[in-house]
Amino acid sequence: MNFNILYSKALALEPLTKEELVKLYCESPPSELFELAQKIRYILVPGNKVSWQIDRNINYTNVCISGCLFCNFHCKLSEREKVYSIDKKELEIKIKNLRELGGDQILLQGGLHPHYDISYYEGLINLIKSIDPLIKLNAFGPPEISHIARVSSLSIKETLERLVKAGLDSLPGAGAEILSDRVRKLLSPGKPTSDQWIEVMAEAHKMGLGTTATMVYGHIETLEDRIEHLIRIRELQSKKPEGAPGFRAFICWPMQIKGTKLSERYNISEPSSIEHLKMIAISRIALINITHIQASWLTMGREIGMMALHSGADDLGSIMIEENVVSSAGAENRMDAAEMLKTIKEAGFKPWLRGQDYRPRVGAVSGV
Repeated sequence: MNFNILYSKALALEPLTKEELVKLYCESPPSELFELAQKIRYILVPGNKVSWQIDRNINYTNVCISGCLFCNFHCKLSEREKVYSIDKKELEIKIKNLRELGGDQILLQGGLHPHYDISYYEGLINLIKSIDPLIKLNAFGPPEISHIARVSSLSIKETLERLVKAGLDSLPGAGAEILSDRVRKLLSPGKPTSDQWIEVMAEAHKMGLGTTATMVYGHIETLEDRIEHLIRIRELQSKKPEGAPGFRAFICWPMQIKGTKLSERYNISEPSSIEHLKMIAISRIALINITHIQASWLTMGREIGMMALHSGADDLGSIMIEENVVSSAGAENRMDAAEMLKTIKEAGFKPWLRGQDYRPRVGAVSGV
């Protein structure tokens, strides 16, 4: 089948329709799909370079009411022997370790705690900034923001304004999974809806907060669900105010389900390496108004991460000094700064260390 018309449209950075993207994913030869995605990558991110980052994921609590079937990390408030919330001493140790490894940012995430209102989160941010005033906080995904607003009887705008005033620097794309309420009701019955996820991000963009977008696939969704997710992300990005960063990057990865309730209820096959690379490629082709596509080495491993850099991705993400949620469901890959540099170079690219804003970092340590 001749795909030249679609290829030309994609290379002209014209938005492809759902039908066109499904057709490319299903029928285009993988080698041609990867080549197309890589050409678009070089249009949007010229040069033989790949970015990476040093940050630390800190989970401030494991108490959560969303009931996600894929999460082995969370617990209910009634499970007293498992309940956890971070304290100052733990934060001091984790931040000191992050700085020793050359990191400058915390990815701060937790569960939807039924008793924590805005004052808790303001206090948590203030505590972290008192320990290290220069640390960057990429914190609280849209479900957390929506939950905080509800518990605190605040609007989304008021919630974000207060968190930014306390020291919030940027907003991660956590909790998107698949932006389909049919899927979300089965996966995460207590989590905010897809429209609520979009609402939080739209408000963040209006405020000029930098954000990222994510997708977790390979469970009970359809291919059409995935493509619709990409289009919703693209449409939201098109509405951001001129000059606002909006979504700086998009990251997708296959859901990890080892030992989860999800794996008990549904017969789910693990996505293949080629399926993951096709998802990287179709994301790059679909999201023409988002500059960076990040490869997920944490779930797929070093070698597939390298291949993703030839399939449309231009960023290899963070060394992930700490990660609990995905790891608790089966992800076992690890990488330090030296291994990250080696991986990017072996893939044929020049590594550059970035901050969350995708600007080069200077003065980092650990031989970087």
